[in-house]
Amino acid sequence: MSSSPLSKKRRVSDSETKTGSHCSSSNSLTTELGHTPVNGMAKNGSDAEIDEGLYSRQLYVLGHEAMKRMQCSNVLISGLRGLGVEIAKNVILGGVKSVTLHDQGRAEWRDLSSQFYLREDDLGKNRAEVSQTRLAELNSYVPVVSYTGALTDDYMTQFQVVVLTDSPIEEQQRVGEVCHSKGIKLVVADTRGLFGQLFCDFGEDMVVVALDGLPGTEEQQRVGEVCHSKGIKLVVADTRGLFGQLFCDFGEDMVVFDTNGEQPLTAMISMITKDAAGVVTCLDEARHGFESGDFVTFTEVQGMTQLNSCQPVEIKTLGPYTFSICDTTGFSDYVRGGIVSQVKMPKKITFKSFSASLADPEFVLTDFAKFDRPGQLHLGFQALHSFQKKHSRLPKPWCQADGEELMSLAKELNSSQTGSAKVEELDDELIKKLAYISAGDIAPLNAFIGGLAAQEVLKACTGKFMPVTQWLYFDALECLPEEGTTVPTQEDCAPRNCRYDGQIAVFGSKLQDELAKQRYFLVGAGAIGCELLKNFAMIGLASGEGEVIVTDMDTIEKSNLNRQFLFRPWDVTKMKSETAAAAVKQMNPSIRITGHQNRVGPDTERVYDDDFFESLHGVANALDNVDARMYMDRRCVYYRKPLLESGTLGTKGNVQVVIPFLTESYSSSQDPPEKSIPICTLKNFPNAIEHTLQWARDEFEGLFKQPAENAMQYLTDPKFLERTLKLPGAQPLEVLEAVYKSLVTDCPSSWADCVTWARHHWQCQYSNNIRQLLHNFPPDQLTSSGAPFWSGPKRCPHPLEFSTSNDLHMDYVMSAANLFAQSYGLQGSTDRVALAKILDSLSVPTFIPRSGVKIHVSDQELQSANASVDDNRLEELKSLLPGPEAASQFKLTAMDFEKDDDSNFHMDFIVAASNLRAENYDIPPADRHKSKLIAGKIIPAIATTTAAVVGLVCLELIKIVQGHKKVESFKNGFMNLALPFFAFSEPIAAPSHKYYEIDWSLWDRFEVKGIKPNGEEMTLREFLDYFKNEHKLEITMLSQGVSMLYSFFMPGTKLKERLALPMTEIVTKVSKKKLGKHVKALVFELCCNDLTDEDVEVPYVRYTIR
Repeated sequence: MSSSPLSKKRRVSDSETKTGSHCSSSNSLTTELGHTPVNGMAKNGSDAEIDEGLYSRQLYVLGHEAMKRMQCSNVLISGLRGLGVEIAKNVILGGVKSVTLHDQGRAEWRDLSSQFYLREDDLGKNRAEVSQTRLAELNSYVPVVSYTGALTDDYMTQFQVVVLTDSPIEEQQRVGEVCHSKGIKLVVADTRGLFGQLFCDFGEDMVVVALDGLPGTEEQQRVGEVCHSKGIKLVVADTRGLFGQLFCDFGEDMVVFDTNGEQPLTAMISMITKDAAGVVTCLDEARHGFESGDFVTFTEVQGMTQLNSCQPVEIKTLGPYTFSICDTTGFSDYVRGGIVSQVKMPKKITFKSFSASLADPEFVLTDFAKFDRPGQLHLGFQALHSFQKKHSRLPKPWCQADGEELMSLAKELNSSQTGSAKVEELDDELIKKLAYISAGDIAPLNAFIGGLAAQEVLKACTGKFMPVTQWLYFDALECLPEEGTTVPTQEDCAPRNCRYDGQIAVFGSKLQDELAKQRYFLVGAGAIGCELLKNFAMIGLASGEGEVIVTDMDTIEKSNLNRQFLFRPWDVTKMKSETAAAAVKQMNPSIRITGHQNRVGPDTERVYDDDFFESLHGVANALDNVDARMYMDRRCVYYRKPLLESGTLGTKGNVQVVIPFLTESYSSSQDPPEKSIPICTLKNFPNAIEHTLQWARDEFEGLFKQPAENAMQYLTDPKFLERTLKLPGAQPLEVLEAVYKSLVTDCPSSWADCVTWARHHWQCQYSNNIRQLLHNFPPDQLTSSGAPFWSGPKRCPHPLEFSTSNDLHMDYVMSAANLFAQSYGLQGSTDRVALAKILDSLSVPTFIPRSGVKIHVSDQELQSANASVDDNRLEELKSLLPGPEAASQFKLTAMDFEKDDDSNFHMDFIVAASNLRAENYDIPPADRHKSKLIAGKIIPAIATTTAAVVGLVCLELIKIVQGHKKVESFKNGFMNLALPFFAFSEPIAAPSHKYYEIDWSLWDRFEVKGIKPNGEEMTLREFLDYFKNEHKLEITMLSQGVSMLYSFFMPGTKLKERLALPMTEIVTKVSKKKLGKHVKALVFELCCNDLTDEDVEVPYVRYTIR
């Protein structure tokens, strides 16, 4: 882990970028936003750098070209209530050129329900001016200014994107017409209570194009010029309680890159026919994944070489391994080989203006179970605008009269419609609910709609991903009390001049009291953790006698700042949990929150023990790995606590809610395991850059980590040799040979020795080993069936010749020598001239391939090969190795791979090692950015997805706190903001099992009190008899963890001894571990027979001992 905020910056031009403060406020426009600020702050724009240290995870979502476009976009955000500040936060983190905050209103009590940058001291002050200083801290590259004047036509023309929130419909129409006529992109978003709405107008001639694989640079430049030559884009967003709305207009000449954000597919070819529609057959190693209508290009085809130079060809899929292309009858005969690659082609779509779309709308569905709801809400939101215009206020919370009036306004509006906006029958109950809760302001709904709206802004700025066409509505009415329970009254929802007024307007004060008492455990304070804490603070979770406990053992790094928005540059190297806890205390001083630095797992069960979990109301996961998620899931099932689970991957996000006795658990269903690369592919037959990068990672571990670890263990651990000699196969010899090399033959005493070692290792890997491989399998080698050996996935390699004038060769030696020097505590060097001198003076022995060297062609062959161990050599090594007394002479340091520190030579080595091997096999190389993604197993991430996902999580939290009992009230969700696509479903009920007539699920168990009334503990015999008498079950096997306590086939003497022992004594005896004082109960697993001697599946046992 990096201890300092180091970064690698990609130069876009020669201009120098500096960082500094840039907070300013103005009532009217005095300067153009595109100028260089006088205080020399960091800036974005066409002449700026992309700070890869800051934006690295987002760059893997958007790419460098899209980021450059975004850095040229000035964005205006109007309306700085909860939704506006959420959009602003995400857009600023994204890295646009500048953001102007516009609001003419002053902070009120109800704003504090979701506006996380307003404090109670700010009441009565202008929302934009107060928010500006706090938003400006999020990203030093993005100037943030406030504006409190009127939105005139002239004023808006300086922006590329305009976002309207909390605006009257007349204003939306006026701005919409201005933007559409000037080519400005428009997004309108709105939320009302538990509903949401989104609309997009990207002009009449929208083109969606993927620049990856377009015919040439000129075309890319032309498309780029078209994209940037046109005007402003508009986003309109609004939220009203549990309702949300979003609209976009992105002009008439919008060019968008890449409709889905997925990497272009590639496949290896085994055959191409000569036909009117030639049929391409791919190798059956994996499905090609193409769809009809895709375009592809060809490379490395032998024989039918005309395909290698042709323009992208449209295909028609015929099966998982075949597809047809153009007429190939006039081409040469296909011989062998070839790679087919997907090309993302332009796609044209047309948008209507705001006014035209209002009358003839097109909707993006957010929930397929609410198919008819967008049309209803489209009219409902317009009726709300009419109501507000008429009364200068929104309908009062849960006021029946206002509900009836909104209903009649909606009916009038519907009857006047002539286009597709007219609905056959209005849903009276839905429209009334819109009226009842439209005065509400719910933080989680603002987070969801705000995440979506901000993503549309980024699409408008970058042309990356498919925009919303054109309206999007969303509601979370399931959050309201379930049918059959008491609904809030007008009196209960009246304003109280407190920070939760916006939430009380929807749910009443009873829920607020319940939220304040909650005790929640948050595991992780990264991107999802920060967003969860912000929402917890806003909704008032643990703001009374409750508590939020957040644990995270990580420190803050620079790359976190792009999406973990509670952290600032000056927080780098501090603990995440403590910093995040302090930040949300600023947002809501009432929240009771404690930060821990513990990893969750068996090691911390003394901290997170029975008392701890039993005191909780629920758990929220904000984790980045499956193992920790499954561990927390098991704990929640055992303690019967609700679990809120979520995750993101770029623009994709998911939410799962786990409710005791109602739903299945997180572990009930699992993703298939990731496909691993065969060992022989890595060692001898790579065909993709992923293979060479994994090989380079293995090289790093095998050169700079494992040898140092083994050598130091040999010197310091007296039992190391004994353990090593017990290892299977040839491992003892391999380990001791490596230790001997580390301590004797390869042990350097100077920088020159390290360079010599690196140069010889280069020769071995990129020349000698390849020569040996080609000696065993010459380029013209045939298989037993007569087919060429080097064909299909096997690429024929060639050896490299070392040269000090080759930068890649020098990069390898420089990084390898420095890492080797670090291993031995020697001083390294970055002097390339001096390095070249040392290398020129070295003599490298000529390599002659040897006969009789076995090279395995497949993993099956490798596994079946019997590894012979040379016992004589083993004995010789034991005598040659230095004794333990030599330990003081050596201090080897094992290197733990750290991808984000660009000064440590780790990624330098990986990139050089991988690209040299790629050159061996004629595989296209990968730049540092792509190499870091693959070798570092980085999860792409962007703030917009995180905000939206966490919004949904916290809507589920509100249901849990209210005590919802029906499985249909809860929603698991999946989204992909790139498409955009949303899918919600009821959680799957916990699978039911049965023994005798008793139904049980994963939430059930046998409760057995281990201590009898007389104070003595139950023996094994009494335990077995208890189940026979009480449950009519004969236990055939009994285990605790990995320890077998009893089985019916146990030897008689052992069985007789155990039957008389107390259960805990058997556990400590078999497991060889003492029971900690924090352990209140043990978990036993049973195998049982019923009265008919049939095996029956039964729950586990919770055996209480304290």
